[in-house]
Amino acid sequence: MSLFKGDECTPSFVIAAGGENINTLIQGRLMSLTMTDNRGFEADQLDIELDDSDGRLSLPGRGETLSLHLGWKNEPLIYKGTFTVDEIEHSGVPDKLTIRGRSADFRATLNVKREQSYHQKTLGDIVRTLAERNKLKPVIDEKLDKIALAHVDQTNESDGSFLTRIAKQEGAIVAVKNGNLLFMRQGQGLTATGQPIQTLHITRSVGDGHRFSLADRGAYTGVIANWLNTREPKKKTAVAVKRKRRSTTKKKPETPKEKQGEYLVGEQGNVLTLTHTYATKENAARAAKAHWEKIQRGVASFSIQLARGRAELYPEMPITVSGFKPEIDVAEWILTRVTHSLNDSGFTTALELEVKVSDLDIASEEK
Repeated sequence: MSLFKGDECTPSFVIAAGGENINTLIQGRLMSLTMTDNRGFEADQLDIELDDSDGRLSLPGRGETLSLHLGWKNEPLIYKGTFTVDEIEHSGVPDKLTIRGRSADFRATLNVKREQSYHQKTLGDIVRTLAERNKLKPVIDEKLDKIALAHVDQTNESDGSFLTRIAKQEGAIVAVKNGNLLFMRQGQGLTATGQPIQTLHITRSVGDGHRFSLADRGAYTGVIANWLNTREPKKKTAVAVKRKRRSTTKKKPETPKEKQGEYLVGEQGNVLTLTHTYATKENAARAAKAHWEKIQRGVASFSIQLARGRAELYPEMPITVSGFKPEIDVAEWILTRVTHSLNDSGFTTALELEVKVSDLDIASEEK
């Protein structure tokens, strides 16, 4: 294919195996390259197809690491990650070799099932504990870091599955990127440290095609989460004190603390009731809000095929668009998946987007 021509509009890339540049070894053999950048705990994926019609290619070893830099000739290349080869396929005729690798950061320790309980911990405490156990650097959203959890159990559950579950409950996403364990709010257009990600504007003229779909927002009018506090407060130990004089002021009776109830986000009507019963009112409130946000995000979806690849794009980046229908142009979008493709057609990028969730969307739903 024509990936190695010298004109300025030529795609460019560097593939390294074990840290060594192997471009010269595959020059003239590359049939296609596809890199999928996923949101959250879904591993990123690299697929490479090589021409082996002369039978001279050697099969790579499973577990070998490949790194990818991608972009355009005469422009800085963008580092897209390191991948561990976990699938190899040789087919013919004509003979070709397909190599598939997934994010190298998804190490085996994240998939080991464990038994552990966390009592009176913050989300940040838990994430830092699991990050240290898996030799990752924790990067946590400041607001999520401080959320207190009365009690949560990790029962016959891997660290990866457990992190995904508590992230979903809090309306967050968890991801492993370049040695970092990221724990951040979903669909906000912010980094894990709370910094805004620069918004990118895309016009219809740079696209090869698009698809927009709109679901019925009114399918659900709200979300209810039930809570039941079964933990009894510890009894106070009686202490004898010498009373100086009789008080003439009557002590006000203590208001009994609520032990159960339900938390509604949205409005009554066709309400979705979550099946899980939460330990506290605060946990129920956060879960209801997180699920309501998810419903709002799922209302509209949008995909765009860019005619000229954009290697700098990545999930959670905020996007604005123009040149489409007014309802599409007015919305604020968030990238959820980015797929970069190199083949005979050149270098293109496919984008999947969803509606951005703003803090204002739920500001009026506090009870």
